[in-house]
Amino acid sequence: MESLFIEGTAKTPAVRFDGDQGLIEIKGRSIPENSIEFYKPLVDWLEKYTNTPKSQTKVNIQLEYFNTSSSKCILDVFKKLETIHKSNNEVAINWYYEEDDEDMLEAGEDYESIIRIPFKMIEIV
Repeated sequence: MESLFIEGTAKTPAVRFDGDQGLIEIKGRSIPENSIEFYKPLVDWLEKYTNTPKSQTKVNIQLEYFNTSSSKCILDVFKKLETIHKSNNEVAINWYYEEDDEDMLEAGEDYESIIRIPFKMIEIV
């Protein structure tokens, strides 16, 4: 499966979706002008990946900040991952947050309460 790589900018996160490795990474800031437009290729890629996922998919989310419109799109990404998880494939989500960033920790906990996949909260010191 073809990988999806998007360079990060001041307003958009770096994206690395590697189907061969079963690795999904989103890092940086997510405050794009149009969140739906930015996240659509990610959700589309995951839609294809759900057809032939790896037995183990590792997800690394390391966002320093995201806006409200991004939060809905990130939830859409997690919902696609939940579909993979429900079809008896292992999905491990690592949610990274800065040491003093309570808001980002809570955001990860909020997503975990909605999505039926265990999250691993990882503090960056």
